Amino acid sequence: MGKPLKGKTILITGAARRIGQYLAITAAKAGADIIIHHGHSQDQAEETAKRIRQFGSNAWIVAADFTHPTIAANKLEPLIIAKDVSVLINNAAIFKPIDFFETKFEDWKHHLAINLTTPFLLCQLIAKHLGKKKGRIINIIDWRALRPGKDHFPYSISKAALAAMTKAMALSLAPNIVVNGLALGAILPPSNGGPTNNIIKQVPAGRWAELDEVGKVFLFLLAGPEYVTGEIIHVDGGRHLV
Repeated sequence: MGKPLKGKTILITGAARRIGQYLAITAAKAGADIIIHHGHSQDQAEETAKRIRQFGSNAWIVAADFTHPTIAANKLEPLIIAKDVSVLINNAAIFKPIDFFETKFEDWKHHLAINLTTPFLLCQLIAKHLGKKKGRIINIIDWRALRPGKDHFPYSISKAALAAMTKAMALSLAPNIVVNGLALGAILPPSNGGPTNNIIKQVPAGRWAELDEVGKVFLFLLAGPEYVTGEIIHVDGGRHLV
């Protein structure tokens, strides 16, 4: 693979672990320098940075608590400017399996703050920084965003709003900034070690995704045609159809 992202600096939120770490390493392999944001995962962020530098890319680490959106945005803004960030990946998220009646106001606030409000503020910062220069934004969404159900209630609502914001921003930021969404399904088993059999039973493809499958779509959205904007691509084995 060549280095289609050489010379670009990408801010990836929640990049210290799991899918965020994979996305950061994938972008670094393609030549990008990476700002690794994390909330409370300093050791994992250091390990991610070490792996990124092995590919000849630069890596910087920044910690910010997205439950306080304006504080987090203010902390990230100087780095966005200093490193001339042109690509933003809104990946950081909170994901709690609570239904409508179990959802307390604090749960609601936390999901919206982390999954929607902070991404909105970061998108504004990137857009203002870039001005008339070219840039890209990818919002990591979820199949639930376009097919909400009863479970994971505040999470699904926040991701549905992020999907709507993706399309509205594609209009607002055209023609200079391309905005797309990546809606994921059964990519990695639950971090809490919970059961997984029922998850796969509901996936038409009948299996977990290969990480490389996510990576290929991710790179397409990062380095593919600028004429593709406002799209939400599902990498979920058809889960959003059932």
